[in-house]
Amino acid sequence: MVEAERHIPFEVRRVFYLYEVPSGMSRAGHALRKCHQFIIAAAGSFDVVVDDGATRRRFRLDRPDQGLHVPPMVWRELESFSAGSVCLVLASDYYALEDYVDVYEDYRRHLEAPSE
Repeated sequence: MVEAERHIPFEVRRVFYLYEVPSGMSRAGHALRKCHQFIIAAAGSFDVVVDDGATRRRFRLDRPDQGLHVPPMVWRELESFSAGSVCLVLASDYYALEDYVDVYEDYRRHLEAPSE
């Protein structure tokens, strides 16, 4: 069971899922400027690699009763999908192409830019 604002630290505005990802393939490879995401392995397993510009960590998601909160401006990559896995993503905002930073070098430059 997942209850918004009780188990998820944001209001859920969008839900989507990835499925039929071939073993050995990866997905994502981006950061989001404003959107929070909560990632759950609804079936099977996969790794989530997160990078905040200072530290890179790998999390194995393999239980549907656990998930990973990825806040804005954290680079994420999804890897090592098992056969039949389903990645469920709860997002804090509606889809907006302009929220995506999908080139790692651009992401690093954005992190290093002085804040206004």
